[in-house]
Amino acid sequence: MATGTNIKTYYDGAWHDGDKTVINAADHGAWLGTTVFDGARLFDGLSPDLEAHCARINRSAKALMITPTVETEEMVEMVREGLKSYGRDSAVYIRPMYWALAGDELGIVPREGATGFAISLEEIPMAPPEAATTLTRTRFRRPVLEDNVVNAKAGCLYPNNARMMVEARSKGFGNALVADAAGNVAESASANAFMVKDGEVFTPIPNGTFLAGITRARHIKNMQADGIKVHETVLSFDDFHDADEVFLSGNMMKVTPVKAFDDTTYEVGANANPVTRRVREMYWNWAASER
Repeated sequence: MATGTNIKTYYDGAWHDGDKTVINAADHGAWLGTTVFDGARLFDGLSPDLEAHCARINRSAKALMITPTVETEEMVEMVREGLKSYGRDSAVYIRPMYWALAGDELGIVPREGATGFAISLEEIPMAPPEAATTLTRTRFRRPVLEDNVVNAKAGCLYPNNARMMVEARSKGFGNALVADAAGNVAESASANAFMVKDGEVFTPIPNGTFLAGITRARHIKNMQADGIKVHETVLSFDDFHDADEVFLSGNMMKVTPVKAFDDTTYEVGANANPVTRRVREMYWNWAASER
């Protein structure tokens, strides 16, 4: 079952209405999970960093030994053509996808050049500005490159994310703050993490255990241009407990304030978390400037 509504699917050279079937039972991607995807957004008539997202899926494909078949510029044009069927007020999740069609003689290694490709567009609302989440710790950790393909946005990584989320929700929290292999904070189960202390912003340094997101990079550029000091560094869970503000950054919702981390609470709202609110404001202003 799809997450969103009003779905459009690009497959086999054309756009189709609805959630079209694209993967066969014997495809390598269906059998062994060799799938990669990326996610961009349409909101307020804007699709910020669309080119960067389309470029990243080609890098992800190569990391998973899948042959990318669509150039970035061509993919961007495909997406823009599909988005024309949505109204200006539509909030759309944009998901290009590759999967391996066949394997080698043992069936394990994806065969070069045997690649499936599709784009799925789904209407999924953006979270309202006042929406916030809560965090807790989880016993599950981020893998390292020697364990898994952490340098790709690969479907096979997401069952680990799912069990983090399920554990967090079973404890009454909305998301999990996750450790890397060394026990330091990596990110949340679904997005990159930032914390604010004394007006300065801190975020875990990319160490090969998580994808340092496109939206994350955009926030850092915006904050630096605004004169906010941003530190990419090693952070502990105690650092987050001691923070003045915490927020998450991801393509799906862009900026999500955090109002609690276990028994630590943070003030959120119109008269609180000023840096988080400024980051959101700057992102929307930047996106509008790229129209």
